Amino acid sequence: MAARAAHIQHLERLFREFPVVAILGPRQIGKTTLAGQFAATTSGPVHTFDLERPSDLRKLDDPMLALEDLRGLVVLDEIQRLPGVFPVLRVLADRPRRPARFLVLGSAAPELLQQTSETLAGRIAHHQLTGFQPAEVPPSQLDRLWLRGGFPRSFLARNDEASGLWREEFVQTFLERDLAQFGFRTPAATMRRFWSMVAHYHGQIWNASEFGRSLGQSDQAARRHLEAMASTFVVRVLQPFHANLAKRQVKSPKIYVADSGLLHTLLGLPNLDTLRGHAKVGASFEGFALATIVEHLRARPHECFYWATHSGAELDLLIERGGRRIGFEFKLGSAPSLTPSMRTAMVDLELERLWVVHAGKEVIKLAPSITALPLALVAKTQLD
Repeated sequence: MAARAAHIQHLERLFREFPVVAILGPRQIGKTTLAGQFAATTSGPVHTFDLERPSDLRKLDDPMLALEDLRGLVVLDEIQRLPGVFPVLRVLADRPRRPARFLVLGSAAPELLQQTSETLAGRIAHHQLTGFQPAEVPPSQLDRLWLRGGFPRSFLARNDEASGLWREEFVQTFLERDLAQFGFRTPAATMRRFWSMVAHYHGQIWNASEFGRSLGQSDQAARRHLEAMASTFVVRVLQPFHANLAKRQVKSPKIYVADSGLLHTLLGLPNLDTLRGHAKVGASFEGFALATIVEHLRARPHECFYWATHSGAELDLLIERGGRRIGFEFKLGSAPSLTPSMRTAMVDLELERLWVVHAGKEVIKLAPSITALPLALVAKTQLD
């Protein structure tokens, strides 16, 4: 697998400021591989502990004894299996001259790994690892990336059938094993139904009551399911933006299956022909392009929103950073046109720019500060 240079450079920047850096992301996204690639670029000794390996776990029965004399880079993989190590890392991170740096890998969001925020506040930086992005694959393979998603084993599979089999196995293992490791005890069959419902609502407004009724459960249970999926990086929850306007604005979040390949597995779409003929093809492209923009700009969740009014005006993605607002619309067509909704968003939200990301090949100037941009050119464009 090719080295993911941008991620390695970002880890280097984080380590210049923090003694502990966490790579977070779903299982099989490539965290261990990235850690190995990063370790290969560092000078000095490297010590790796895989906490899914019983022998490594036993070595850390007494974490202080095992770690305090180590120098260089220390990698702790699947850190959620040993939450008791975090207080030890705090002590080791506070030593003078920082004789060791700690790279921890986890399959859950910081909110689920509460020890990281409570014990290592101010000492740890989090880097969320996503799957392959358009900037990391040849332009000729963009459709394959869209269909198969960014999980390395899915994207690199020998054909679409093998990729689909890998994704189906991932879904089953995730539901039957991974969620339980984080304390979510809902039966796998129920969570499969819930995840499939999210796929059919991909890009739409979240309605806890509707999900609860469909599952024969309460609103609260549906919210817990969504929290579990979002905390383990397989569902994206996009919060609404509320401008100070007289217009009535939508206040519920949007939901997406985080990886396009998993979305297509849950919808039963094995190849590009079936995908292009499916009713969710536009929503699928929207989620794929949205994830590309968020990753390209390294936008944090608290910077990302969508906007919609009850009168019909909407914006697919709003990134607010440093007092500036950049808007994005996503269109599957190859020649998008200017719409009244875009004009409304520009004025009401006081956007600095609005990009219309589309599946075609031409850059089109639609209006002052509104440009249609091919998805394939996002990585080469200064968007903010």
